[in-house]
Amino acid sequence: MQRNVPHSMARMATGLLMVTALGLASLAHAQTPAQTPATSAQPQPQTLSQAAPPVDPTFSAYSLAQTCKQKNDNVAQGECVGAIRGIIHGYQYGVLFLGQRASLPPNETQRVSLCLRNTQVSSIVDDFVADAAQVNEDSLKHTPAEVAVLGSVHMHHGCN
Repeated sequence: MQRNVPHSMARMATGLLMVTALGLASLAHAQTPAQTPATSAQPQPQTLSQAAPPVDPTFSAYSLAQTCKQKNDNVAQGECVGAIRGIIHGYQYGVLFLGQRASLPPNETQRVSLCLRNTQVSSIVDDFVADAAQVNEDSLKHTPAEVAVLGSVHMHHGCN
């Protein structure tokens, strides 16, 4: 029996682990001194005018919040829970991967970890929907769902 997974969720699941690992690896790299010869050129600073990558409108924070709000629709709730679980699991695997392969300062892994022991997914969904309701609709449409969900989870369930 094969499950019918929406295209955007499948795309998210395949890329989330890599994005998370790369993002966390860049965090680790930023925390450690560069090991380059003294004669190398300084890297160019990033400017604030750089455009953000486009957000998939079918998997933006806005679209996920709209899906998660549909409490009486079992299909919508299944998609919501599946997406949120996928985001969280991908992130946690990324943290685990980074912790095993990078030298981080003491307590750095704990700082980026999530403390979700005995936490029900329904409470994470409710927190996310409540947090999203406090943000401008246009901003939500331009925010990746992964960013909004992880921001909400870190705010309510961070380990530090």
